[in-house]
Amino acid sequence: MKRVAYIASECVPFIKTGGLADVVGTLPKKFNKEEYDVRVIIPNYMCLPAKFKNNMRYLTHFHMDIGWKQQYVGVMYMEYEGVPVYFIDNEYYFNGFNIYGDVKWDIEKFCYFSKAALSILPGIGFRPDIVHCHDWQAGLVPVYLKTLFASNPFYRGMKSVMTIHNLQFQGKWDIKTVAEYSGLPMDLFTPDKLEINKDASMLKGGLVYADKITTVSNTYAGEIQMPYYGEGLDGLLQARNQSLWGIVNGIDYQVYNPETDGALAANYNKYNYRENKKKNKLALQKKLGLPQDENVYMIGIVSRLTDQKGLDLIDRAMNDIMTDGTQLVVLGTGDRRYEDMFRYYQGIHPAKLSANIYFSDELSHQIYGGCDAILVPSRFEPCGLTQLMALRYGSLPIVRETGGLKDTVVPFNEFEGTGTGFSFLNYDFRDLLNTINYSKRVFFDMKEAWYDMMYRAMEQDYSWDKSARIYEQLYNEI
Repeated sequence: MKRVAYIASECVPFIKTGGLADVVGTLPKKFNKEEYDVRVIIPNYMCLPAKFKNNMRYLTHFHMDIGWKQQYVGVMYMEYEGVPVYFIDNEYYFNGFNIYGDVKWDIEKFCYFSKAALSILPGIGFRPDIVHCHDWQAGLVPVYLKTLFASNPFYRGMKSVMTIHNLQFQGKWDIKTVAEYSGLPMDLFTPDKLEINKDASMLKGGLVYADKITTVSNTYAGEIQMPYYGEGLDGLLQARNQSLWGIVNGIDYQVYNPETDGALAANYNKYNYRENKKKNKLALQKKLGLPQDENVYMIGIVSRLTDQKGLDLIDRAMNDIMTDGTQLVVLGTGDRRYEDMFRYYQGIHPAKLSANIYFSDELSHQIYGGCDAILVPSRFEPCGLTQLMALRYGSLPIVRETGGLKDTVVPFNEFEGTGTGFSFLNYDFRDLLNTINYSKRVFFDMKEAWYDMMYRAMEQDYSWDKSARIYEQLYNEI
């Protein structure tokens, strides 16, 4: 039996700010229980929903050295859908309504969390073969394992995997502060270990010391070895490329299922979508106050509104996208400039654009169910889940060929009758516009080809089961 501990700052359904939480919450359920004992360790944030807090039970507590002080470490426990979850309890670090805030404070908090996650293992009676660490918040775990914990027989032979969900976020601060908070010796803060441009990077530490590194798509694994995408770590990732795996994320096919989705006005599958998907479009138009017309071309955007997501391209092309017969539905929050941008265009095109500047899980499902296409023109995209949901619902993705978008969307070829969406390569608003216009032409003038593509999209399998088999290979190789 292989024992694996997932160590991360967030996990669905307890707490989520992004795709990282989906991976940590869903993947452990997908392993064969006869062969794998997979458990999760996350912080016990004050802002976790009461329905979970009330079901936890106290296991143990102790005090731990962190930097120059002693800190309380409590362990709460619950089993959720067959997966044991341990919550590291400390009100000083995990209070407040948001799990991330001031960077310097986050650095101290996750130095504590990384050390505590290893320190609780003897007390909870779980000795994992592999600790699987996610993003910079758990970046010091592989470092501690090979340095401060190395002489303790309990930890000897324990292996570590470091997964990069987004290389942009590294947990960087000045060396003196990180050394003080982490209690790590100064000789680790050198260019071949934790130092980057005279600062310390917690993620870099994890990438140097982990036995294997994974990231969330094959293309992104290649891209991050180049300066443009590498965020200063491209040289290190090139040097470690024999240990680097790209494994595409999945989505939960129970939660995202047009056949059973309770948020939809009409359920459908790959056999009856021609009739029933239109009903969802009409219901969505009615809900959002757009003119009801099943024949318009409806494009959806469900996204964090940030630079990474390619929204500056949309800004430059917007008036040309909003031609007659086209509607655009936007859902998301983020940078003020993009929130205001969509509000501004809604004012100019009130019958064609609905800007919903908030987040609603229900509305996101209705957009996947009702739109004809989903637009994801990202500048970079480690994996991306939006296009996977779009495929599942037969809403054809229009994407830029980067990271996981390139790995999961096959561009339409009208001569061979292949493809599951539309894509463009250059980060240029003209290329974006040309691709959208081409998709409109296929939608309006090549209806059978469009319907065939919807069928192929809905036939794709990006469930977690597929990814879990590759993770099993990785664990076995370690």
